[in-house]
Amino acid sequence: MRLASLILALLLALPAGAAEHQVAPGRGNLARAIAGAAPGDVLRLQDGVHPGPVTIDRPLTLAGSQAAVIDGGGQGTVVTIAASDVTLQGFSVTGSGMVNKDLDAGVKIGKGADRAQVRGLHLQGNMHGIDVHGGRDAQVVGNQIIGTRDPRMNERGNGIYVWNSPGTLVQGNSVRYGRDGIFSNTSADSFYRDNLFRDLRFAVHFMYTRNTEVSGNVSIGNHLGFAIMFSDRTEIRGNRSLGDREHGLMLNYANNADVTGNLIRGGTKKCLFIYNAHKNLIWDNRFQDCGIGIHFTAGSERNVLSGNAFIGNREQVKYVGTRHVEWSHEGRGNFWSDHPGFDLNGDGIADGVYRPNDLMDHILWSQPAAALLTGAPAVQLIRWSQQSFPATLPGGVQDSAPLMRPLTIPVPPEIEAYEAEVAGRWAKGNYDDIDPDDLSSH
Repeated sequence: MRLASLILALLLALPAGAAEHQVAPGRGNLARAIAGAAPGDVLRLQDGVHPGPVTIDRPLTLAGSQAAVIDGGGQGTVVTIAASDVTLQGFSVTGSGMVNKDLDAGVKIGKGADRAQVRGLHLQGNMHGIDVHGGRDAQVVGNQIIGTRDPRMNERGNGIYVWNSPGTLVQGNSVRYGRDGIFSNTSADSFYRDNLFRDLRFAVHFMYTRNTEVSGNVSIGNHLGFAIMFSDRTEIRGNRSLGDREHGLMLNYANNADVTGNLIRGGTKKCLFIYNAHKNLIWDNRFQDCGIGIHFTAGSERNVLSGNAFIGNREQVKYVGTRHVEWSHEGRGNFWSDHPGFDLNGDGIADGVYRPNDLMDHILWSQPAAALLTGAPAVQLIRWSQQSFPATLPGGVQDSAPLMRPLTIPVPPEIEAYEAEVAGRWAKGNYDDIDPDDLSSH
């Protein structure tokens, strides 16, 4: 009896008369099909061009192959979702307007358009790819987004823009060109997983977010990998930043983050940049082959660093401050490739303390011209004195329990191939017309 009642309730919950309709290419056909559709209907786009823009104002599914193209004709947003429980699946979207202040986009999910699903679309030639703008619990999964390469980078649109849209899931997308891969602004309780970002300004850019997860993403050849700014309680786990030009990971006014299992490799300037960020747990990451392993400044306090590996960075640590900071936790520090440590008792912890910076380092940071004197006898005497008499060292970082072995974080072969391609392009000075001045605002 209970089973029969449950089945009857489920049947009554289904939209009455839900059906599938074929939509032929041609001007006005798609708009008429939407206007005539019942809630729950499936509109299947036939291959060809379907002129837009269109607005979906009722719960339905719009599906088609990649050869079915909705073309906005350069006017506003191509597909606007203005109702709950809408699904877009499989087709192509192009030809949005190019007015950035109006957030022209390939697909826009508006306020009240909850539980929208945008899956497997190919979006190219739009200002913004997908704009999640107020709808709750959206799912943006498995899309390919190719942004614009003109005008200047800061004037382009984002691949995926999330604004005030709690519960958003962005997973398995590929984003190339444009401004930022994902820009999440004033949003919360969202998930950004397993996406691939190439040739962008920032791969992931957070402003004023909270309770978010960034995991399993790959950033290759962007100006900056993961920029977490003015945000609280972000979980940053298992990401890869490979060959990003500025920073791999930046925590800027970011607090209470959990940063673990990430690989930052080959950054031209900095693997990790921490600026006025507090109470972050940074553990079991690998920072490798960057200009600076970690740049730590602006009074950042109560951060824990443990189990990380700093390998082959030209300068392992740049600490700007006068306080003494301990970078080990509960007897476990970090691995430093330039630390000639010994482990006589075989416990995996080096017997000597690691101090990455001395007084001359501080002088060189503030007066770069002093680098001309690094080989002078007076400089060598100062460094010898500080090694022999640690009490003369300035305030700064020390690791009292440095590790003897680094952790390893694998990279799939196809991702390594992308990384090698980027390194080859940059070795030849080919930056895909990206202007470094576009980063000046950050």
